[in-house]
Amino acid sequence: MSQHQVEPHVFVIIGATGDLTRRKLLPALYHLRDQGVLETRNTLIVGAALPEMGEEGFRLWAHEGLHKAGWHNDHELRTWCDECLHYQSVHEGGTQDYEALAGYIRRLERAHKMPENRVFYLALPPDIVPTAMEHLDHAGLLKSHGWVRVVFEKPFGHDFKSARQLNTTLHQYIEESQIYRIDHYLGKETVQNLLAFRFANPIFESLWKRDMIENVQFTVAEDLGVEHRGAYYQQAGALRDMVQNHLTQLLTVVAMEVPVSFDAAAIQSEKLKVLHSIAPISQKDVVFGQYTSWQVADQTIPGYREEQGVPNDSTTETYVALKVEIHNWRWKGVPFYLRTGKRFPRKLTQIAVIFREAPAHVFPSIEPGSIVSNKLLITLQPSEGFSLCFSVKSPGRPFHLSDHALQFDYQKAFGELPEAYETLLRDVMIGDQTLFVSAEFTEKAWHLYDPILSGTQIVHPYSAGTWGPSEADALMERNGHQWQLGW
Repeated sequence: MSQHQVEPHVFVIIGATGDLTRRKLLPALYHLRDQGVLETRNTLIVGAALPEMGEEGFRLWAHEGLHKAGWHNDHELRTWCDECLHYQSVHEGGTQDYEALAGYIRRLERAHKMPENRVFYLALPPDIVPTAMEHLDHAGLLKSHGWVRVVFEKPFGHDFKSARQLNTTLHQYIEESQIYRIDHYLGKETVQNLLAFRFANPIFESLWKRDMIENVQFTVAEDLGVEHRGAYYQQAGALRDMVQNHLTQLLTVVAMEVPVSFDAAAIQSEKLKVLHSIAPISQKDVVFGQYTSWQVADQTIPGYREEQGVPNDSTTETYVALKVEIHNWRWKGVPFYLRTGKRFPRKLTQIAVIFREAPAHVFPSIEPGSIVSNKLLITLQPSEGFSLCFSVKSPGRPFHLSDHALQFDYQKAFGELPEAYETLLRDVMIGDQTLFVSAEFTEKAWHLYDPILSGTQIVHPYSAGTWGPSEADALMERNGHQWQLGW
């Protein structure tokens, strides 16, 4: 949230020739340059990876990726690549390779008269991170006369034990204040605006409590299957892949108390309080599912067990729905429902806040219980915005109510929105940890879900192209609710 300027630094991507760098990191960095956030003389970007690509090869590879991402001003692209992008192979990724990388970075710093400010973005598989940190430390790259920040992608562990072990390993080399665990959902403008929406608008914050809210629902629906990630997904599943991190982050942002100030420490403290207030989740309040094949027109959409890298007897869940209860003064008695899945009819990330019905029925011509509850729908994708849904009288007789919505669309109001990675990378560069995940949050979230993961899972089939197994609808019906998908 800070407005600090970006100081001169070297931005090092370890694992720089992967898909993440080409699709997300380089476009985000180039767009920051377009916006004037990064100046050519202030930021050097160093790619480090196993291939013997060479500096010119890396620049050409980056240029092609940026061109595919939508930038077609070839002269400017080429100039930026030539002036800002550098490359050093780490060959086999051993000690001597990282020492060579250290020498290369120091020579660049001296040649460009740069201070020893460094960002290391570890675009690496999780199991390689500890070894990479050891090599970076041995090569002296984690100590400098300036500042050093290290960025990690999820997953942050596989369970509570591994998450704690990973954090312990990281803290052997750097302080928590230097660690930036990225959850890209927190970089979305709509997620950030949730804080402004609540705390800058008393009309809504005064309603944000158990007296006024019936239930809150979080949906992250993906229309694709596991695609080429079958081997990874088989080890993860929907709960590890989406619920433990993305959905739990959204839950805490919605449920947190007003922070004492708008800085990283205060906001992270309030989010942690939410986690500590969550009651143990009962197995009966969890539904797992797995998509099966679907015939559409003349095409067969494969089921999860037919995907590449997936055993034909797999019981890994591609869908999970669960009910969470927060035992504090604000939320006691208000159920929070979380669901996510693959092969849904459409892509959608939405938070639905369902308000309580009127305490008394005053319309004699309208069937009791037929008036739709007011609700606030917060959409994160595909189109970011808000809808406040309410009932109005339709013209004429007989007396009849219809449902309408006040809508706010971010793109219509502000034009193109920054990508989540643009926001997060800028925050790394200025040292703002507000939108990043702390060690304590990571461990507490795993501690919350570990009992579910270690229990016996019944995985219910659901057809690809539907909204999940019927058992998830039954979970809602048992509690007198139903899933919301729009106003």
